[in-house]
Amino acid sequence: MEQKVVSPELQKTLEQFQALDEKITHFSSILGLADWDQKVMAPKKGRNVFAKAIGTLRTEIFKCSISEEMGNLLKTLTEVENQDLLDEVTKAKVREYHTYYQKSKTIPTDLFQEYSVLTAQANDAWEEARENNDFERFQPYLEKIVSFKRQFAELYGYKEHPYDAMLDEFEPGLTVKILDPLFAKLRESSVRLLERIQQHGKKTLVEVFNQDFDIEKQKEFNRYILPLIGFDTQAGRLDETVHPFAQTINIGDVRLTTRYLKDNVRSALFGTIHESGHGIYEQHINPEFEESVLQSGTSFGIHESQSRFLENMVGRSREFWNHFYPKLEEYFPEQLNGMTVEEFYRAVNTVEPSLVRVEADELTYNLHIMVRYEIEKALMAGEIEVKDLPAIWNQKMKDYLGIIPPTDTEGVLQDVHWSFGGIGYFPSYALGNLYAAQILHTIQKELPDFYRDIENGKFDVLQNWLKEHIHQYGKLYTPNELIVKVTGEELNADYLVEYMEKKYAEVYQL
Repeated sequence: MEQKVVSPELQKTLEQFQALDEKITHFSSILGLADWDQKVMAPKKGRNVFAKAIGTLRTEIFKCSISEEMGNLLKTLTEVENQDLLDEVTKAKVREYHTYYQKSKTIPTDLFQEYSVLTAQANDAWEEARENNDFERFQPYLEKIVSFKRQFAELYGYKEHPYDAMLDEFEPGLTVKILDPLFAKLRESSVRLLERIQQHGKKTLVEVFNQDFDIEKQKEFNRYILPLIGFDTQAGRLDETVHPFAQTINIGDVRLTTRYLKDNVRSALFGTIHESGHGIYEQHINPEFEESVLQSGTSFGIHESQSRFLENMVGRSREFWNHFYPKLEEYFPEQLNGMTVEEFYRAVNTVEPSLVRVEADELTYNLHIMVRYEIEKALMAGEIEVKDLPAIWNQKMKDYLGIIPPTDTEGVLQDVHWSFGGIGYFPSYALGNLYAAQILHTIQKELPDFYRDIENGKFDVLQNWLKEHIHQYGKLYTPNELIVKVTGEELNADYLVEYMEKKYAEVYQL
Protein backbone atom coordinates (compact mmCIF):
# COMPACT_ATOMS: atom_id res chain seq x y z
CA MET A 1 0.00 0.00 0.00
CA GLU A 2 1.60 3.19 -1.16
CA GLN A 3 2.43 5.97 1.28
CA LYS A 4 1.19 9.41 0.19
CA VAL A 5 3.61 12.34 -0.16
CA VAL A 6 4.28 13.85 3.26
CA SER A 7 6.40 16.66 4.66
CA PRO A 8 9.93 15.96 5.96
CA GLU A 9 8.68 16.62 9.52
CA LEU A 10 5.84 14.10 9.22
CA GLN A 11 8.17 11.61 7.53
CA LYS A 12 10.53 11.83 10.51
CA THR A 13 7.60 11.26 12.89
CA LEU A 14 6.54 8.20 10.89
CA GLU A 15 10.06 6.77 11.02
CA GLN A 16 10.23 7.26 14.79
CA PHE A 17 6.78 5.69 15.18
CA GLN A 18 7.81 2.68 13.08
CA ALA A 19 11.00 2.22 15.12
CA LEU A 20 9.04 2.30 18.40
CA ASP A 21 6.43 -0.09 17.00
CA GLU A 22 9.18 -2.50 15.98
CA LYS A 23 10.85 -2.26 19.40
CA ILE A 24 7.58 -3.01 21.23
CA THR A 25 6.86 -5.92 18.88
CA HIS A 26 10.33 -7.40 19.43
CA PHE A 27 9.91 -7.17 23.21
CA SER A 28 6.44 -8.74 22.89
CA SER A 29 7.85 -11.64 20.86
CA ILE A 30 10.42 -12.35 23.57
CA LEU A 31 7.67 -12.06 26.20
CA GLY A 32 5.57 -14.57 24.25
CA LEU A 33 8.50 -16.98 24.21
CA ALA A 34 9.00 -16.55 27.97
CA ASP A 35 5.27 -17.11 28.65
CA TRP A 36 5.35 -20.28 26.56
CA ASP A 37 8.49 -21.54 28.29
CA GLN A 38 7.09 -20.92 31.75
CA LYS A 39 3.96 -22.97 30.96
CA VAL A 40 5.62 -25.74 28.93
CA MET A 41 9.32 -26.22 29.72
CA ALA A 42 10.45 -24.41 32.88
CA PRO A 43 11.23 -26.54 35.97
CA LYS A 44 9.01 -25.75 38.94
CA LYS A 45 11.79 -24.59 41.26
CA GLY A 46 12.79 -21.74 38.98
CA ARG A 47 9.34 -20.45 38.15
CA ASN A 48 8.98 -17.88 40.92
CA VAL A 49 12.02 -15.85 39.84
CA PHE A 50 11.07 -16.47 36.20
CA ALA A 51 7.65 -14.97 36.95
CA LYS A 52 9.26 -11.80 38.31
CA ALA A 53 11.44 -11.50 35.21
CA ILE A 54 8.37 -11.88 32.98
CA GLY A 55 6.62 -9.20 35.04
CA THR A 56 9.60 -6.85 34.55
CA LEU A 57 9.62 -7.38 30.78
CA ARG A 58 5.85 -6.89 30.52
CA THR A 59 6.25 -3.63 32.45
CA GLU A 60 8.96 -2.39 30.07
CA ILE A 61 6.63 -3.02 27.12
CA PHE A 62 3.90 -1.15 28.98
CA LYS A 63 6.26 1.79 29.62
CA CYS A 64 7.13 1.99 25.90
CA SER A 65 3.46 1.94 24.94
CA ILE A 66 2.52 4.82 27.27
CA SER A 67 5.80 6.75 27.11
CA GLU A 68 6.06 10.46 26.50
CA GLU A 69 7.63 9.62 23.15
CA MET A 70 4.63 7.50 22.15
CA GLY A 71 2.24 10.20 23.35
CA ASN A 72 3.95 12.88 21.27
CA LEU A 73 4.06 10.67 18.16
CA LEU A 74 0.38 9.76 18.48
CA LYS A 75 -0.58 13.40 19.04
CA THR A 76 1.00 14.30 15.71
CA LEU A 77 -0.26 11.27 13.81
CA THR A 78 -3.88 11.62 14.97
CA GLU A 79 -4.18 15.24 13.82
CA VAL A 80 -6.83 15.42 11.11
CA GLU A 81 -4.58 16.94 8.46
CA ASN A 82 -1.96 14.24 9.03
CA GLN A 83 -4.47 11.37 9.16
CA ASP A 84 -5.51 12.27 5.61
CA LEU A 85 -1.92 11.71 4.46
CA LEU A 86 -1.52 8.26 6.02
CA ASP A 87 -2.08 5.00 4.14
CA GLU A 88 -4.51 2.35 5.43
CA VAL A 89 -1.84 0.27 7.14
CA THR A 90 -0.28 3.18 9.03
CA LYS A 91 -3.73 4.43 10.08
CA ALA A 92 -4.48 0.97 11.53
CA LYS A 93 -1.19 0.94 13.47
CA VAL A 94 -1.92 4.41 14.86
CA ARG A 95 -5.47 3.32 15.78
CA GLU A 96 -4.19 0.30 17.71
CA TYR A 97 -1.57 2.20 19.69
CA HIS A 98 -3.81 5.21 20.28
CA THR A 99 -6.60 3.06 21.71
CA TYR A 100 -4.18 1.30 24.05
CA TYR A 101 -2.46 4.55 25.01
CA GLN A 102 -5.72 6.33 25.87
CA LYS A 103 -6.75 3.50 28.20
CA SER A 104 -3.43 2.50 29.69
CA LYS A 105 -1.87 5.89 30.41
CA THR A 106 -4.28 6.12 33.37
CA ILE A 107 -2.57 3.17 35.10
CA PRO A 108 0.47 4.01 37.28
CA THR A 109 3.55 2.06 36.17
CA ASP A 110 4.28 0.63 39.62
CA LEU A 111 0.67 -0.63 39.83
CA PHE A 112 1.04 -2.32 36.44
CA GLN A 113 4.33 -3.96 37.45
CA GLU A 114 2.80 -5.30 40.66
CA TYR A 115 -0.11 -6.70 38.63
CA SER A 116 2.23 -8.24 36.01
CA VAL A 117 4.32 -10.08 38.61
CA LEU A 118 1.15 -11.21 40.38
CA THR A 119 -0.37 -12.76 37.24
CA ALA A 120 2.92 -14.44 36.33
CA GLN A 121 3.06 -16.02 39.81
CA ALA A 122 -0.66 -16.83 39.87
CA ASN A 123 -0.25 -19.38 37.08
CA ASP A 124 1.82 -21.66 39.32
CA ALA A 125 -0.59 -21.18 42.23
CA TRP A 126 -3.48 -22.13 39.94
CA GLU A 127 -1.68 -25.23 38.64
CA GLU A 128 -0.99 -26.41 42.21
CA ALA A 129 -4.53 -25.63 43.36
CA ARG A 130 -5.97 -27.48 40.38
CA GLU A 131 -3.70 -30.46 40.86
CA ASN A 132 -4.58 -30.74 44.57
CA ASN A 133 -8.26 -29.73 44.40
CA ASP A 134 -7.45 -26.82 46.74
CA PHE A 135 -9.28 -23.61 45.83
CA GLU A 136 -7.94 -21.86 48.96
CA ARG A 137 -4.41 -22.15 47.50
CA PHE A 138 -5.47 -20.01 44.54
CA GLN A 139 -8.03 -17.80 46.30
CA PRO A 140 -5.69 -15.02 47.59
CA TYR A 141 -4.16 -14.61 44.12
CA LEU A 142 -7.55 -14.42 42.46
CA GLU A 143 -8.81 -11.94 45.05
CA LYS A 144 -5.91 -9.64 44.24
CA ILE A 145 -6.43 -10.06 40.49
CA VAL A 146 -10.13 -9.19 40.77
CA SER A 147 -9.25 -6.19 42.93
CA PHE A 148 -6.80 -4.99 40.25
CA LYS A 149 -9.39 -5.51 37.52
CA ARG A 150 -11.98 -3.47 39.39
CA GLN A 151 -9.40 -0.69 39.78
CA PHE A 152 -8.50 -0.87 36.09
CA ALA A 153 -12.15 -0.65 35.07
CA GLU A 154 -12.51 2.60 37.01
CA LEU A 155 -9.28 3.96 35.54
CA TYR A 156 -10.23 2.97 31.98
CA GLY A 157 -13.75 4.32 32.37
CA TYR A 158 -16.95 2.77 31.02
CA LYS A 159 -20.42 3.98 30.08
CA GLU A 160 -22.77 1.48 31.68
CA HIS A 161 -21.18 -1.59 33.29
CA PRO A 162 -17.65 -2.09 34.73
CA TYR A 163 -17.44 -5.40 32.86
CA ASP A 164 -17.57 -3.41 29.59
CA ALA A 165 -14.04 -2.19 30.31
CA MET A 166 -12.85 -5.81 30.49
CA LEU A 167 -14.76 -6.98 27.40
CA ASP A 168 -13.23 -4.17 25.35
CA GLU A 169 -9.73 -5.55 25.98
CA PHE A 170 -10.58 -8.76 24.13
CA GLU A 171 -13.26 -7.65 21.67
CA PRO A 172 -13.06 -3.90 20.94
CA GLY A 173 -16.46 -2.24 21.13
CA LEU A 174 -18.17 -5.17 22.87
CA THR A 175 -20.45 -4.34 25.82
CA VAL A 176 -22.85 -6.10 28.17
CA LYS A 177 -25.68 -4.32 26.36
CA ILE A 178 -24.65 -5.96 23.06
CA LEU A 179 -23.85 -9.37 24.57
CA ASP A 180 -26.91 -9.91 26.75
CA PRO A 181 -29.46 -10.23 23.89
CA LEU A 182 -27.08 -12.28 21.73
CA PHE A 183 -26.44 -14.68 24.58
CA ALA A 184 -30.11 -14.77 25.58
CA LYS A 185 -31.10 -15.97 22.10
CA LEU A 186 -28.28 -18.51 22.08
CA ARG A 187 -29.05 -19.75 25.60
CA GLU A 188 -32.75 -20.19 24.88
CA SER A 189 -32.21 -22.09 21.64
CA SER A 190 -29.41 -24.25 23.12
CA VAL A 191 -31.46 -25.29 26.17
CA ARG A 192 -34.49 -26.07 23.99
CA LEU A 193 -32.45 -28.18 21.53
CA LEU A 194 -30.69 -29.98 24.39
CA GLU A 195 -34.04 -30.96 25.90
CA ARG A 196 -35.26 -32.33 22.53
CA ILE A 197 -32.08 -34.38 22.12
CA GLN A 198 -32.32 -35.79 25.64
CA GLN A 199 -36.01 -36.68 25.23
CA HIS A 200 -36.24 -37.84 21.61
CA GLY A 201 -32.71 -38.25 20.18
CA LYS A 202 -31.45 -41.56 18.84
CA LYS A 203 -28.54 -42.70 21.04
CA THR A 204 -24.96 -42.52 19.76
CA LEU A 205 -22.19 -45.03 20.46
CA VAL A 206 -20.28 -42.56 22.63
CA GLU A 207 -19.09 -45.42 24.86
CA VAL A 208 -16.42 -46.14 22.24
CA PHE A 209 -14.38 -43.39 23.89
CA ASN A 210 -14.51 -45.10 27.30
CA GLN A 211 -11.39 -47.10 26.48
CA ASP A 212 -7.65 -46.63 26.74
CA PHE A 213 -6.10 -44.93 23.72
CA ASP A 214 -2.30 -45.14 23.84
CA ILE A 215 -0.91 -41.62 24.31
CA GLU A 216 2.09 -42.16 22.03
CA LYS A 217 -0.24 -43.19 19.23
CA GLN A 218 -2.42 -40.16 19.91
CA LYS A 219 0.68 -37.98 19.51
CA GLU A 220 1.57 -39.70 16.24
CA PHE A 221 -1.92 -39.19 14.82
CA ASN A 222 -1.91 -35.50 15.82
CA ARG A 223 1.46 -35.01 14.13
CA TYR A 224 0.06 -36.77 11.06
CA ILE A 225 -3.03 -34.58 10.61
CA LEU A 226 -1.54 -31.18 11.56
CA PRO A 227 0.21 -30.42 8.25
CA LEU A 228 -2.64 -31.97 6.24
CA ILE A 229 -5.26 -29.60 7.64
CA GLY A 230 -3.09 -26.56 6.92
CA PHE A 231 -0.69 -25.97 9.83
CA ASP A 232 2.86 -25.29 8.64
CA THR A 233 5.06 -27.47 10.86
CA GLN A 234 8.15 -25.65 9.52
CA ALA A 235 6.74 -22.48 11.09
CA GLY A 236 5.49 -23.95 14.34
CA ARG A 237 5.53 -26.83 16.80
CA LEU A 238 3.21 -28.91 18.98
CA ASP A 239 3.90 -29.51 22.68
CA GLU A 240 2.13 -30.75 25.78
CA THR A 241 0.76 -28.69 28.66
CA VAL A 242 -1.85 -28.63 31.44
CA HIS A 243 -4.22 -26.36 29.52
CA PRO A 244 -4.09 -26.20 25.68
CA PHE A 245 -3.12 -22.86 24.13
CA ALA A 246 -1.45 -21.31 21.08
CA GLN A 247 1.41 -18.82 21.40
CA THR A 248 2.78 -16.72 18.58
CA ILE A 249 6.44 -15.72 18.79
CA ASN A 250 6.32 -14.37 15.25
CA ILE A 251 4.60 -15.33 11.98
CA GLY A 252 7.27 -17.98 11.33
CA ASP A 253 7.18 -19.39 14.89
CA VAL A 254 3.70 -20.28 16.12
CA ARG A 255 3.55 -22.77 18.99
CA LEU A 256 0.61 -25.03 19.81
CA THR A 257 0.05 -27.08 22.94
CA THR A 258 -2.44 -29.82 23.75
CA ARG A 259 -3.29 -32.15 26.62
CA TYR A 260 -3.25 -35.95 26.28
CA LEU A 261 -5.55 -38.19 28.32
CA LYS A 262 -5.30 -41.96 28.01
CA ASP A 263 -9.01 -42.47 28.62
CA ASN A 264 -10.22 -39.57 26.47
CA VAL A 265 -8.87 -39.54 22.92
CA ARG A 266 -11.21 -36.67 22.00
CA SER A 267 -9.43 -34.24 24.34
CA ALA A 268 -6.09 -34.06 22.52
CA LEU A 269 -7.55 -34.75 19.09
CA PHE A 270 -10.03 -31.88 19.00
CA GLY A 271 -7.87 -29.71 21.25
CA THR A 272 -5.08 -29.95 18.67
CA ILE A 273 -7.41 -29.18 15.76
CA HIS A 274 -8.77 -26.21 17.75
CA GLU A 275 -5.34 -24.78 18.52
CA SER A 276 -4.21 -25.31 14.92
CA GLY A 277 -7.06 -23.01 13.87
CA HIS A 278 -5.42 -20.28 15.94
CA GLY A 279 -1.99 -21.19 14.61
CA ILE A 280 -2.94 -21.21 10.93
CA TYR A 281 -4.54 -17.77 11.34
CA GLU A 282 -1.27 -16.36 12.70
CA GLN A 283 0.87 -18.10 10.06
CA HIS A 284 -1.28 -16.63 7.27
CA ILE A 285 -0.97 -12.97 8.30
CA ASN A 286 0.51 -10.70 5.65
CA PRO A 287 4.34 -10.87 6.02
CA GLU A 288 4.41 -7.08 5.49
CA PHE A 289 2.82 -6.77 8.95
CA GLU A 290 5.69 -8.70 10.58
CA GLU A 291 7.41 -6.76 13.39
CA SER A 292 4.42 -4.46 13.84
CA VAL A 293 1.35 -4.20 16.01
CA LEU A 294 -0.73 -5.60 13.11
CA GLN A 295 1.02 -8.99 13.12
CA SER A 296 -1.70 -10.84 15.06
CA GLY A 297 -5.40 -11.60 14.76
CA THR A 298 -7.84 -8.71 15.01
CA SER A 299 -9.59 -9.83 18.20
CA PHE A 300 -10.06 -12.81 20.50
CA GLY A 301 -13.57 -13.43 19.14
CA ILE A 302 -12.43 -13.52 15.52
CA HIS A 303 -9.49 -15.69 16.58
CA GLU A 304 -11.85 -18.11 18.30
CA SER A 305 -14.02 -18.17 15.19
CA GLN A 306 -11.10 -19.70 13.32
CA SER A 307 -10.31 -22.33 15.95
CA ARG A 308 -13.96 -23.23 16.60
CA PHE A 309 -14.67 -23.35 12.86
CA LEU A 310 -11.80 -25.76 12.22
CA GLU A 311 -12.52 -27.86 15.32
CA ASN A 312 -16.27 -28.21 14.92
CA MET A 313 -17.57 -27.20 11.52
CA VAL A 314 -14.69 -28.93 9.75
CA GLY A 315 -13.17 -31.34 12.31
CA ARG A 316 -16.49 -32.81 13.46
CA SER A 317 -18.00 -32.95 9.98
CA ARG A 318 -18.96 -36.22 8.28
CA GLU A 319 -16.69 -35.36 5.35
CA PHE A 320 -13.65 -34.86 7.61
CA TRP A 321 -14.05 -38.35 9.06
CA ASN A 322 -14.88 -39.96 5.73
CA HIS A 323 -11.32 -38.91 4.87
CA PHE A 324 -9.45 -39.44 8.17
CA TYR A 325 -11.30 -42.33 9.83
CA PRO A 326 -9.46 -45.12 7.94
CA LYS A 327 -6.16 -43.66 9.17
CA LEU A 328 -7.45 -43.42 12.75
CA GLU A 329 -8.47 -47.09 12.52
CA GLU A 330 -4.87 -47.94 11.63
CA TYR A 331 -3.69 -46.33 14.88
CA PHE A 332 -6.46 -47.81 17.07
CA PRO A 333 -7.70 -51.02 15.41
CA GLU A 334 -8.85 -52.69 18.66
CA GLN A 335 -10.71 -49.67 20.06
CA LEU A 336 -12.53 -48.96 16.77
CA ASN A 337 -13.08 -52.57 15.75
CA GLY A 338 -16.44 -52.98 14.00
CA MET A 339 -17.37 -49.29 14.20
CA THR A 340 -18.47 -47.64 10.96
CA VAL A 341 -17.42 -44.13 9.96
CA GLU A 342 -21.06 -43.01 10.28
CA GLU A 343 -21.24 -44.33 13.83
CA PHE A 344 -17.95 -42.60 14.65
CA TYR A 345 -19.18 -39.33 13.13
CA ARG A 346 -22.30 -39.45 15.31
CA ALA A 347 -20.20 -40.40 18.36
CA VAL A 348 -17.86 -37.39 18.02
CA ASN A 349 -20.96 -35.20 17.81
CA THR A 350 -22.56 -36.66 20.94
CA VAL A 351 -24.38 -34.08 23.03
CA GLU A 352 -24.24 -34.65 26.77
CA PRO A 353 -23.74 -32.16 29.60
CA SER A 354 -20.20 -32.44 30.92
CA LEU A 355 -18.12 -30.90 33.68
CA VAL A 356 -15.17 -29.53 31.69
CA ARG A 357 -15.50 -26.73 29.13
CA VAL A 358 -12.61 -27.74 26.87
CA GLU A 359 -14.12 -31.21 26.49
CA ALA A 360 -17.71 -30.02 26.06
CA ASP A 361 -19.68 -30.83 22.93
CA GLU A 362 -20.46 -28.14 20.39
CA LEU A 363 -23.97 -27.47 21.68
CA THR A 364 -23.50 -27.40 25.47
CA TYR A 365 -20.19 -25.53 25.13
CA ASN A 366 -22.04 -22.23 24.92
CA LEU A 367 -23.79 -22.95 28.23
CA HIS A 368 -20.35 -23.34 29.86
CA ILE A 369 -19.57 -19.84 28.60
CA MET A 370 -22.82 -18.45 30.04
CA VAL A 371 -21.78 -19.72 33.49
CA ARG A 372 -18.46 -17.88 33.28
CA TYR A 373 -19.94 -14.74 31.70
CA GLU A 374 -22.48 -14.31 34.49
CA ILE A 375 -19.87 -14.94 37.19
CA GLU A 376 -17.38 -12.45 35.71
CA LYS A 377 -20.07 -9.82 35.22
CA ALA A 378 -21.14 -10.16 38.87
CA LEU A 379 -17.51 -10.15 40.09
CA MET A 380 -16.78 -6.90 38.26
CA ALA A 381 -19.97 -5.31 39.59
CA GLY A 382 -19.00 -6.29 43.17
CA GLU A 383 -22.15 -8.40 43.52
CA ILE A 384 -20.22 -11.54 44.48
CA GLU A 385 -16.80 -12.21 46.01
CA VAL A 386 -14.03 -14.66 45.16
CA LYS A 387 -14.45 -16.75 48.33
CA ASP A 388 -17.98 -17.68 47.25
CA LEU A 389 -17.03 -18.79 43.72
CA PRO A 390 -16.96 -22.59 44.24
CA ALA A 391 -20.54 -22.64 45.53
CA ILE A 392 -21.77 -20.14 42.91
CA TRP A 393 -20.04 -22.09 40.13
CA ASN A 394 -21.63 -25.37 41.21
CA GLN A 395 -25.10 -23.83 41.42
CA LYS A 396 -24.85 -22.33 37.95
CA MET A 397 -23.61 -25.64 36.52
CA LYS A 398 -26.66 -27.30 38.05
CA ASP A 399 -28.98 -24.59 36.66
CA TYR A 400 -27.59 -24.64 33.11
CA LEU A 401 -26.31 -28.17 32.60
CA GLY A 402 -28.04 -30.19 35.30
CA ILE A 403 -24.76 -31.44 36.81
CA ILE A 404 -22.70 -30.50 39.88
CA PRO A 405 -18.89 -30.81 39.84
CA PRO A 406 -17.72 -33.27 42.52
CA THR A 407 -14.43 -31.34 42.92
CA ASP A 408 -13.22 -27.77 42.39
CA THR A 409 -10.58 -29.18 40.01
CA GLU A 410 -13.44 -30.16 37.69
CA GLY A 411 -15.33 -27.01 38.62
CA VAL A 412 -14.15 -23.51 39.38
CA LEU A 413 -10.43 -24.36 39.00
CA GLN A 414 -10.62 -25.97 35.55
CA ASP A 415 -9.67 -22.91 33.45
CA VAL A 416 -6.35 -21.06 33.38
CA HIS A 417 -7.79 -17.69 32.29
CA TRP A 418 -8.34 -15.99 35.65
CA SER A 419 -4.76 -16.78 36.70
CA PHE A 420 -3.40 -14.54 33.92
CA GLY A 421 -6.03 -11.86 34.50
CA GLY A 422 -8.19 -12.85 31.52
CA ILE A 423 -11.47 -11.58 32.94
CA GLY A 424 -13.56 -10.72 29.88
CA TYR A 425 -11.93 -13.44 27.74
CA PHE A 426 -14.57 -16.20 28.03
CA PRO A 427 -17.30 -14.48 25.97
CA SER A 428 -14.83 -14.59 23.05
CA TYR A 429 -15.41 -18.34 22.78
CA ALA A 430 -19.17 -18.00 22.30
CA LEU A 431 -18.57 -15.02 20.01
CA GLY A 432 -16.21 -17.27 18.06
CA ASN A 433 -19.03 -19.77 17.55
CA LEU A 434 -21.35 -16.98 16.39
CA TYR A 435 -18.78 -15.53 13.98
CA ALA A 436 -17.86 -19.03 12.72
CA ALA A 437 -21.45 -19.93 11.79
CA GLN A 438 -21.85 -16.64 9.94
CA ILE A 439 -18.56 -17.21 8.10
CA LEU A 440 -19.59 -20.80 7.27
CA HIS A 441 -22.80 -19.48 5.70
CA THR A 442 -20.71 -17.22 3.43
CA ILE A 443 -18.20 -19.98 2.58
CA GLN A 444 -21.00 -22.34 1.55
CA LYS A 445 -22.27 -19.72 -0.88
CA GLU A 446 -18.84 -18.94 -2.33
CA LEU A 447 -17.33 -22.46 -2.15
CA PRO A 448 -20.32 -24.80 -2.59
CA ASP A 449 -18.00 -27.83 -2.93
CA PHE A 450 -15.80 -27.12 0.06
CA TYR A 451 -17.09 -30.07 2.13
CA ARG A 452 -16.46 -32.36 -0.85
CA ASP A 453 -12.91 -30.99 -0.96
CA ILE A 454 -12.50 -31.82 2.75
CA GLU A 455 -13.71 -35.36 2.05
CA ASN A 456 -11.02 -35.66 -0.61
CA GLY A 457 -8.34 -34.33 1.74
CA LYS A 458 -8.04 -31.02 -0.13
CA PHE A 459 -7.77 -28.43 2.64
CA ASP A 460 -5.90 -25.90 0.53
CA VAL A 461 -9.05 -24.53 -1.15
CA LEU A 462 -10.60 -23.70 2.22
CA GLN A 463 -7.38 -22.41 3.78
CA ASN A 464 -6.67 -20.19 0.78
CA TRP A 465 -10.16 -18.70 1.09
CA LEU A 466 -9.69 -18.06 4.81
CA LYS A 467 -6.27 -16.54 4.19
CA GLU A 468 -7.59 -14.24 1.46
CA HIS A 469 -10.73 -13.09 3.26
CA ILE A 470 -9.71 -13.15 6.97
CA HIS A 471 -6.22 -14.25 7.98
CA GLN A 472 -3.99 -12.01 5.87
CA TYR A 473 -5.40 -8.81 7.35
CA GLY A 474 -4.12 -9.30 10.92
CA LYS A 475 -5.27 -6.28 12.91
CA LEU A 476 -5.76 -4.10 9.83
CA TYR A 477 -9.52 -4.02 10.43
CA THR A 478 -11.54 -3.96 13.64
CA PRO A 479 -13.59 -7.14 14.30
CA ASN A 480 -16.84 -5.48 13.29
CA GLU A 481 -15.29 -4.08 10.10
CA LEU A 482 -13.91 -7.51 9.24
CA ILE A 483 -17.11 -9.51 9.77
CA VAL A 484 -19.04 -7.00 7.64
CA LYS A 485 -16.33 -7.16 4.96
CA VAL A 486 -16.40 -10.97 4.95
CA THR A 487 -20.13 -11.66 5.30
CA GLY A 488 -21.84 -8.41 4.33
CA GLU A 489 -23.51 -7.88 7.72
CA GLU A 490 -22.80 -7.35 11.41
CA LEU A 491 -22.80 -10.22 13.89
CA ASN A 492 -26.07 -12.15 13.75
CA ALA A 493 -26.91 -15.00 16.16
CA ASP A 494 -29.43 -16.54 13.76
CA TYR A 495 -26.73 -18.35 11.75
CA LEU A 496 -25.45 -20.33 14.74
CA VAL A 497 -28.98 -21.15 15.92
CA GLU A 498 -29.87 -22.44 12.43
CA TYR A 499 -26.60 -24.37 12.09
CA MET A 500 -27.06 -26.12 15.45
CA GLU A 501 -30.68 -26.95 14.73
CA LYS A 502 -29.94 -28.42 11.29
CA LYS A 503 -26.86 -30.38 12.36
CA TYR A 504 -28.20 -31.95 15.53
CA ALA A 505 -31.64 -32.71 14.13
CA GLU A 506 -29.76 -34.79 11.55
CA VAL A 507 -27.22 -36.34 13.96
CA TYR A 508 -29.93 -37.33 16.44
CA GLN A 509 -32.64 -38.02 13.83
CA LEU A 510 -35.09 -35.70 15.57
